[in-house]
Amino acid sequence: MKIDIRYFASVREALGNGESVDTKAATLAELRDELIARGGPHTGALARGKAVRMAMDQVMRPESTALRDGSEVAFFPPVTGG
Repeated sequence: MKIDIRYFASVREALGNGESVDTKAATLAELRDELIARGGPHTGALARGKAVRMAMDQVMRPESTALRDGSEVAFFPPVTGG
């Protein structure tokens, strides 16, 4: 399936604005793992144990969320207010 990915804040600094990918991932967690497996900057920016939030179609979602063809997925660090 085809997914549009957007990166924000420090993740964007490491990986750029975003990309479109063809994926076999069924969930957000599997998509993150596919990106980590690429190595290079993806491994550092999206590493397990690193605080990264995810949204699908502009709604915050848990990693167990099923992907849908044509969805937009966003990765970003936690945001604090003040």
